[in-house]
Amino acid sequence: MENPSDRTQGVIVKKVILLCAFLVSSFILSSCSPIIQGAAAVTTVATMSNDRRTAGEILDDRTVDLNLSRIVRKDSILEDMHINFMVYNKAVLMVGESPSAEARDYLEKQIKRNAPKMKQLINEVAVMPNSGYLSRAKDGIITVQIEAIFLDQEVFHPSHVRVMTERRTVYLMGSVTKREAEHATNLAAKAKNVDKVVKLFNYLLVRPAEEIERDNKKKAEAERRAELEAKKAELEAKQTELQQQIDELNAN
Repeated sequence: MENPSDRTQGVIVKKVILLCAFLVSSFILSSCSPIIQGAAAVTTVATMSNDRRTAGEILDDRTVDLNLSRIVRKDSILEDMHINFMVYNKAVLMVGESPSAEARDYLEKQIKRNAPKMKQLINEVAVMPNSGYLSRAKDGIITVQIEAIFLDQEVFHPSHVRVMTERRTVYLMGSVTKREAEHATNLAAKAKNVDKVVKLFNYLLVRPAEEIERDNKKKAEAERRAELEAKKAELEAKQTELQQQIDELNAN
């Protein structure tokens, strides 16, 4: 259960995400990219404290992600390919399009050779012409739509599940329980224009003990605040009643 401040942050993030979805559909991709980065920054601030990865693991994943992008950007054979990465716990999902099977295999070899911190590579790159900007914009809208849906449920925190969409196929990564995974998958599958959902989760037997303890503290604090508010309202009602009696006595 989230406390009110978490919910407020969630509402703010949702508004930013939905705004980006609108702008993506209006301006396709190029003009919206800075705004998407801004939304990502807001999401990071709001959800990092709830991430099931340690700070070190988050840093390692970001390092791997940056390294992968650099590899593709600086290789003349790969620079014209449309490739996207999603990294979670050093497992790397690679999606996009390659002009040939040979180019795709070359990409995989380069990734494995130059990303020593990576533990697993999931190669979902298709051999086909690069997707167009309109297709990528629609994928972006699907992603932010699902992220917004995740903000409106309480089975798992949105930071526990990462989302990527490629050609209307949705990929989900994260460390979750089976119940959380099923819930996330069902929500994603019901999103508009989704053809398929691929689960790439690390499964937990139970929720982390510290997370349960934190949620219990938040629940207890929320109940305490509600009790205080109720007592305050009761005292204010009594005060109003006494004031009315005093006013009646003065009038007589």
